Amino acid sequence: MLSDRRGSRRYTINRIAKFQADAYALPRDCMISDISDSGARLFAENIDIPDQFNLLIDNDARGMRRQCEVVWRLGYELGVRFTDRVPAGWRI
Repeated sequence: MLSDRRGSRRYTINRIAKFQADAYALPRDCMISDISDSGARLFAENIDIPDQFNLLIDNDARGMRRQCEVVWRLGYELGVRFTDRVPAGWRI
């Protein structure tokens, strides 16, 4: 039997977001499949995503920016962990 080793609950959201490789790069589209306070699963077809980047999440009326580090890749899917602190008012 497999056990879930995650430290925080994951939520399925299937929402379009953007990733930005650095402050000078144009944001590119990706899909967030699921997300938690500590990381997310993303889907990005035919796009090279660097090992570290910013994830721009449209969260209702305001946007949220999270710093990410890739922890696994499988085809067009990747898992990231957030490397910044959980922002005040963060909600999924």
